[in-house]
Amino acid sequence: MTSQQISPDIIDTYLVGVGPGSWPYWNSPDGAYVTYVSANDKAIGAVPMFTLYQMATDGEANMTPVNDVTFMTTYWAQAKLMYQKIGATGQPTLVNLEPDFWGFAQAKATGGDPTTLPARVSMVPECASQPDNVAGIAGCLLTLGRTYAPKAKIGFPPSFWGQSATSVGNFMAKVGADKADFIVGQTSDRDAGCFEMPTPVDECKGRGNGPFYWDETNTTSPNFSESLAQWSTVRSILGNLPILFWQTPMGVPSATPGGTPEHYRDNRVQYMLTHPTQYTANGVFAIVFSAGGSTSATITTDGGQFARLFKAYLANPAPFPN
Repeated sequence: MTSQQISPDIIDTYLVGVGPGSWPYWNSPDGAYVTYVSANDKAIGAVPMFTLYQMATDGEANMTPVNDVTFMTTYWAQAKLMYQKIGATGQPTLVNLEPDFWGFAQAKATGGDPTTLPARVSMVPECASQPDNVAGIAGCLLTLGRTYAPKAKIGFPPSFWGQSATSVGNFMAKVGADKADFIVGQTSDRDAGCFEMPTPVDECKGRGNGPFYWDETNTTSPNFSESLAQWSTVRSILGNLPILFWQTPMGVPSATPGGTPEHYRDNRVQYMLTHPTQYTANGVFAIVFSAGGSTSATITTDGGQFARLFKAYLANPAPFPN
């Protein structure tokens, strides 16, 4: 970023795993990874963003661990440590809580009700009043954040996965996501071209038949206006919280489907950075761009696209409505 004169406002970093080998033990003392990352981000003028991704430790769709005392004892200790380390920095920080988990929970919940999924929550002293179910998990994550990292802003990431925007919004409201500070809208975790290949690489297999490349004229599906309309529906259910788009792929537009590893086509960077007022008008306060997989395009393989469009945007930034 420095070599391309990119001065980011936000830098996102994953915190993954529960127990041995997980993020608290990447540096010494335990949890110092948060301290180091926050200092590095501050040094270049960026706000740190941490994506807590602990629930997938024993399998993404596995709901058994949330009701296991041993797993959840460690889980809560690590979540609390994250907030304590964030609080100790004294810096404003964004926190994205458990991507994908809420989508899997909605798929497993009877009648779309998160309270039907048992979980170990009230054993946490700070969360003794929270219910022992998935809604309680969200409540406890918010309670710990408000207690130990008061400068942090916290967001939950809904997952659509074939559900309507209304059903997703209603489920997340039952989870308690309306009590957070913002909504995390996942754009896509891979470049469109990766899904378009006749024989996709492993990380892009099994995503259906497409189409995957969004229509910039917003006349055929899928397109950018449709996406914003879905998120606007979710937002209306969750108290009109502002939206942060996250894990937005960084491929370069092309009329030719597909591409090659690290050079798959995509047009999200191109469209979003040249239509910013369409996003701010729909409550979007930030867009975080990043490669979602090992074969995705990055700022080192995009031919300078991001650096060019980012600088052009900063020369004429979009105002955010009050």
